[in-house]
Amino acid sequence: MDEELYQAFITESEESITQLNNSLLSLESNPDDTEAIDDIFRQAHTLKGNFGAMGFDNAATVAHAVEDLLDEIRHERLDVTAERMDLVFDGMDLIVDILHDIEENGESTIDPSDTVEEIRAAVEDGGDAGNSNPAASDEADRESVDLGSLAADCVDADALDATTLTHAHVELDAGQMKGVDAGIFLSSIPEDLDVVGANPTRDAIEDGEFGDGFDLFVAERDAAVVESELDGLWKVSAVETTDVSDALAAGDATATASDVPAADSDADAEGDASASDETEPSAAADADADADADAAGDTGADAATDEQVGDDGSEGDADGAESTDGDGEDNANDADEGDGAEQKKEARSISAVKSVRVDVDQLDELHELVEQLVTSRIKLRNAIDVGQTTALDTLDELDKISSNLQNTVMDMRLIPLKKVFDKFPRLVRDLAREQDKRVSFKVEGADIELDRTILDEISDPLMHVLRNAVDHGIEDPDVREANGKSRTGTIRLSARRQHDTVIVTVEDDGSGIDADAVREKAIDKGVATREELDQMPDSEVYDYIFHPGFSTNDEITDVSGRGVGMDVVKTTVESLDGSVSVESEPGEGSTFNIRLPVSVAIIKVLFVQVEDREFGVPIKYIDEISRRDRVQTVNGAEVIVHEETIFPLIRLREALEIDSPEPDDGMVVRIRPDDRQVALHCDGVTKQEEVVVTPLQGPLSGVGGLSGTAVIGDGNVIPILDVSTLQLPADGEQAMREFDPSQLPDTAEEAAD
Repeated sequence: MDEELYQAFITESEESITQLNNSLLSLESNPDDTEAIDDIFRQAHTLKGNFGAMGFDNAATVAHAVEDLLDEIRHERLDVTAERMDLVFDGMDLIVDILHDIEENGESTIDPSDTVEEIRAAVEDGGDAGNSNPAASDEADRESVDLGSLAADCVDADALDATTLTHAHVELDAGQMKGVDAGIFLSSIPEDLDVVGANPTRDAIEDGEFGDGFDLFVAERDAAVVESELDGLWKVSAVETTDVSDALAAGDATATASDVPAADSDADAEGDASASDETEPSAAADADADADADAAGDTGADAATDEQVGDDGSEGDADGAESTDGDGEDNANDADEGDGAEQKKEARSISAVKSVRVDVDQLDELHELVEQLVTSRIKLRNAIDVGQTTALDTLDELDKISSNLQNTVMDMRLIPLKKVFDKFPRLVRDLAREQDKRVSFKVEGADIELDRTILDEISDPLMHVLRNAVDHGIEDPDVREANGKSRTGTIRLSARRQHDTVIVTVEDDGSGIDADAVREKAIDKGVATREELDQMPDSEVYDYIFHPGFSTNDEITDVSGRGVGMDVVKTTVESLDGSVSVESEPGEGSTFNIRLPVSVAIIKVLFVQVEDREFGVPIKYIDEISRRDRVQTVNGAEVIVHEETIFPLIRLREALEIDSPEPDDGMVVRIRPDDRQVALHCDGVTKQEEVVVTPLQGPLSGVGGLSGTAVIGDGNVIPILDVSTLQLPADGEQAMREFDPSQLPDTAEEAAD
């Protein structure tokens, strides 16, 4: 198998499954959502066809079974229920398992029989809502059809010079690729059979858009001959023919009547318009579907960003799907007929130029070259004598080119959070169903972009935080109601950009975190003493939930109780040079804030000096640089005061254990309070520069206060400081806990005293 084709198949299948899951959630929340059901059938049909074309019949079989169940729902023979949607999602999960098996082994040996049988049983047994026997239903539908009217709709009798017309209902024993089998059948029809009409249209039949059979109209052949000719063709299981020549006579009568004037002609025009609307229903539906394809692709995911799922699986607001009167429908159809083709063409042309897929290995290689270019640029600038004007001009040009190249490559690596966020509506829905809870899940800021490396790593931490919100945060419906809350809880996943940082927030309106329960668990685990914990404010106590093996849930379940998840959150986020914090209000809910850099490779740093050594502090963390004389003493600790807020001082000489005497002067670097409420004291500040950061590896990866290293222009290696893990003196921590703005000295002299 061609490797490029294989990878494209895997990628497209994953995207289709994610979009299909979100559309299914929209349907479950609002069964009247026609856009969701249209998108579901497009994606399911594509999945089935792709798996069949690649020879993976087990996945195609599951997709076919899911499509059949959804078709019953689409035609209102079955209702949308939690149990039926569970079956559909089970089928989607099995397709995902098969896809992963294919990706790992090149093929799949998973047997889908049990899941397919369950889905088929739901189709057959659930048919009582309409007809318990689908075949009988189809037969009854055919018997109720007026073949004369159908012929008039499908055949242009005025343009047809014939005296005999035969209707043939053809049923195919089609495989998983109905469109392929139907196409072979149509191409094998003898040339002497003049097929002058079809329902649905020939294009729709070749696309596999029919049930067990379809209708053909053949001119100048009697019923017996048509049945004999068609019966032996490709995959034909049954042919039923009927003479409908009377439809030709009716057509002639209409043509004659059209010569009769005005009043009658208006009536006929209305009749023709009505017939025209019904002539090719499948083709019209296809045009509408194609015209809306791109929009539905987006709205399917967007609709899933505001899903409400619960113990009944169908909790949601369906008011938006209001029924319209007949005139409204006619106007909509007219607009589609007039603008559909143009809209479809425009939509396709826009989507064709919006994005280009780039091989990840090529992108990584290009990124490495840019890193080398940046390093070489820095070395070259340091090596050139300042007096060489021409060389400096050339270097300025190199600066501009390499900077543009750097920005372009960094932008290429940025991927919207939507890639990760789109997976979570299904996760929240399933957890809520398992625990008989009602949850309204909302997503905001999915268009915010992050570096691909960070995006790959952040998925698991977010999953753990969301699981925690459903399991620990949102209460049972009865408990919420007893506490005066809505029976449906709300979880909001949002993202926003702040300078060179992205803040991802998960908030819920659940029970909040019980700080006393966290204290007791911390004492039991031996991570802190009761005296230490009693002195801590609740905001600091909450941080213990990130401790390895820490869980306030005494019962171990599939969701929680082992104390692993939140530890993964903190470890992963900090390895990405980010930070995580939690806020909670008992009875009101909790908020988790995850701060992440937009990119982790090339960053701008401020070089600070301690003795004869240099260290880098990422510029994104710095709020202010000042002289040492701003240092004050509050509650026995050295601090910087800014806007009635204290920033405890971390002396880098002590934090980094550099054994040398402290100079009388120095500089202070105040860190942004959103990152950490501290200030760093150093001997001096030298320069700022862009550097390529290499994370610490192996035994050095856990060293506190350091996040990585960078090679600068003169070839020296500079450590990059991690402001979130630098050791804060104990008196600084105590000063923050006991701080009261009224205690601040009025003047610097008073502070010095």
